[in-house]
Amino acid sequence: MPKGAEQGILKGMYLLSAGGRGKVRVNLFGSGTILREVMTAAEILERDYGVPADIFSVTSYSELRRQALDVERRNLLHPDQAAQQPYVRQLLGERTGPFIAASDYMKIVPDQVRQWVPGRFIVLGTDGYGRSDSRAQLRRHFEVDAHHIVLAALRALADEGKLDIATVKSAMKKFDIDPERPNPVTQ
Repeated sequence: MPKGAEQGILKGMYLLSAGGRGKVRVNLFGSGTILREVMTAAEILERDYGVPADIFSVTSYSELRRQALDVERRNLLHPDQAAQQPYVRQLLGERTGPFIAASDYMKIVPDQVRQWVPGRFIVLGTDGYGRSDSRAQLRRHFEVDAHHIVLAALRALADEGKLDIATVKSAMKKFDIDPERPNPVTQ
């Protein structure tokens, strides 16, 4: 357990590591075993593209949502008091995104906190029919492996005008990502 992470673990999320300095940056969320893919993606982003990434370990999207809804209820019922901020919003602070969440679960699990994320939020998950191959192949199939996390981050930065689309296309070629491959949700 990282030093100082105890409260964040219990609350549902903590900053695992901060990326280096850079003109552009991304925020990556990972939970459970997919966190290793997120860490690998962060290394690739910084080493190959000069894009530092802050990595957040999410221990419970459900707990984050529960707490945020409780704060919203409190704010609703106390209109004469200063509004409080949900923990997830406090933790993310002034970060503007993009935010990429990768999960071994369906996309709807990380999507539970979308409204409290202060920027563009892209969710990668394993929606669709199960496969019985290796874990690495399963993640590649559902497009939640490190390479797809990198692609999502680069594309989000390109959409914001912070990178050119040629960088995104180059990454797709480098990682052998076929844009015409059928959607894993329908396979």
